[in-house]
Amino acid sequence: MDKAKFTPVAFTAFFVAVVVLAGTPQTVFAAGAISEGFAIGEALPEWIGWAIVVGLGAVFAVIISVEVKIEERYLGVNQTSEMFNTAGRTIKTGLTAAAIVSAWTWAATLLQSSTVAYQYGISGPFWYAAGASIQVLLFGILAIELKRKAPNAHTFLEIIRARFGNGSHKVFLVFALMTNMIVTAMLLLGGSAVVNGLTGMDISLAAFLIPIGVMIYTLVGGLKATFVADYMHTIIIFVVILTFVAAVYVNTDITGGVEGMYNKLVEAAKLNPVEGNAAGAFLTMASIGGLMFGIINIVGNFGTVFVDQAYWQRAIAAKPSSTVKGFLLGGACWFAIPFTLATTMGLTAIALDVDLTPEQVQLGLVVPAAATALMGEVGAIMVLTMLFMAVTSAGSAELIAVSSLITYDIYRTYKNPNASGKTLVKVSRATIVGFGLGMGGLAVILLHMGLSLGFVYLAMGIIIGAAVIPIALTILWKRTNRVAATLGAVIGLMVAVTTWISVAASLPGFNGEISLASLGHNYSMLFGNIAGILTGGAIAIIGSLATKTSFDWKDLKEKITLVELSEAESAQVTEDEETLKKAFKFSLKGGGIMTLILIIGWPIPLIVSGHVFDIMSYSIWVGISIVWVSVASFFIIFLPIIEARKGIAKVFGGKKASPEATGVDEK
Repeated sequence: MDKAKFTPVAFTAFFVAVVVLAGTPQTVFAAGAISEGFAIGEALPEWIGWAIVVGLGAVFAVIISVEVKIEERYLGVNQTSEMFNTAGRTIKTGLTAAAIVSAWTWAATLLQSSTVAYQYGISGPFWYAAGASIQVLLFGILAIELKRKAPNAHTFLEIIRARFGNGSHKVFLVFALMTNMIVTAMLLLGGSAVVNGLTGMDISLAAFLIPIGVMIYTLVGGLKATFVADYMHTIIIFVVILTFVAAVYVNTDITGGVEGMYNKLVEAAKLNPVEGNAAGAFLTMASIGGLMFGIINIVGNFGTVFVDQAYWQRAIAAKPSSTVKGFLLGGACWFAIPFTLATTMGLTAIALDVDLTPEQVQLGLVVPAAATALMGEVGAIMVLTMLFMAVTSAGSAELIAVSSLITYDIYRTYKNPNASGKTLVKVSRATIVGFGLGMGGLAVILLHMGLSLGFVYLAMGIIIGAAVIPIALTILWKRTNRVAATLGAVIGLMVAVTTWISVAASLPGFNGEISLASLGHNYSMLFGNIAGILTGGAIAIIGSLATKTSFDWKDLKEKITLVELSEAESAQVTEDEETLKKAFKFSLKGGGIMTLILIIGWPIPLIVSGHVFDIMSYSIWVGISIVWVSVASFFIIFLPIIEARKGIAKVFGGKKASPEATGVDEK
């Protein structure tokens, strides 16, 4: 494959082509529907949309840029290529957890979780939260193995190249960049749709302008700047969620509190019973639609964690001793965001009988509609602010992830292997500008194709899920075979797309028509997602067992080299092997136990029993969501401050760092 083909534009075209082949002009979510606004009308004047998208973006760009300069002045942090793309590999537990929560809090986290609450009742928020948190919990296993076996890695693709060579490296590079584009597309699809729906701001302009502020501070401070921004953005998201919780369950004038919500939800089920739910109730985990969504959610999100460089980058940036703790804490805290927000606002939309068309529901307008009905303009502004925080912080993670892939896996690998650190920083910054501008263009293309946030979210596992198990086996299993892993990903993708289209064509009521309506059906999505991840895994495992491949992990340390290395960084990239082995065992136990609880121990008894919640059950459920989000807020807000206290003291002490100091361990 010609190295000249590896450009962001080429991969964008490749991804769009895949989507075009899967769809037809017969769209069910017409782009025109986006600009109609939801039933309650545009809650805010257009200037507020501009103030948040442009004004708030500029404010954060200035704040984060100043923070980066303060670190350089008082803590001696130097922007080498290693620091720019790995944050010095010194990030502690609290900031690692906050960065994971932020990177995993997409527009879909806030919007799609409430969409499925509106559709299926309480099972929707649970399956969104559980089905998308276990991947982060289990990824801690891969993260600590990366620290043990490839401590010098900048990207997970460097590991694939060191084991399998250039051919496999290029194949998985395609999957990695497709993942970044899918995630970015969802961020901007959801963000621009809500900005447009609430303020009437032109949706294309919103899609182009949202990434601008992110580009600025990422250009200045690289990965470390995105971590600091993640922390600040996540605080705002938790504060907004806690405010909504108080508005629904404490200030009971509109909802009637827990008891009032319960009565309204029971009445809503009588008027509009949910098909496939026990007794047609919203208050039951026994939901066929909710369970199907849960399976799709679990499969699809393995792809957008295990194949997304953004999460590998957080593993690379973390201190070895903080890696597993950061991922487990981050996964547990993230659970609270979709679970509590959707249980609160998604069900409030049902209780208050907010009128939304199916198209508006798929565009993710449940939360803004509920917030506006509940709190008027204040609620709408809070949703817009929270959404902007989610889109920009997760967007910054994708920007720096793509920047690292282009810099290390294309430029350094195929064009200039001997590039200096200064040159690599220039390439990283050029990529940030290019992809940042291209993000808006991709979103506009998908909008005009008629693809909604909901459609792309459900389809993502079909496109990238086949690469999950081959990538995981690359760092976990020395017997993984190059041909088996590579073919598993490629053939798995083909099987997934074929299954998706075949099931869509066979659905009753569509007369064999392949359209976004039939492709977006739960059964089409379900079988396509499952076919991809299982086929990819089966080929990789069976093919590897049939060969006598055995890889020496020491080769990874020899083949993957650092560009620049300061004394402080050198101390951080080496860690006692026994300590890392203990962390690996802890990640297996911690991630495994939490996963079993979330997807089996908690939901299965409620599903099998067909239990419909009474007022007591509902009160306990709501109480769990409130306690969880409160505890998560405490950890995310205060732990990073506690861990950074020495660095904060240095800054307030006012003493400049000496020219030779690095001080990267102080933050």
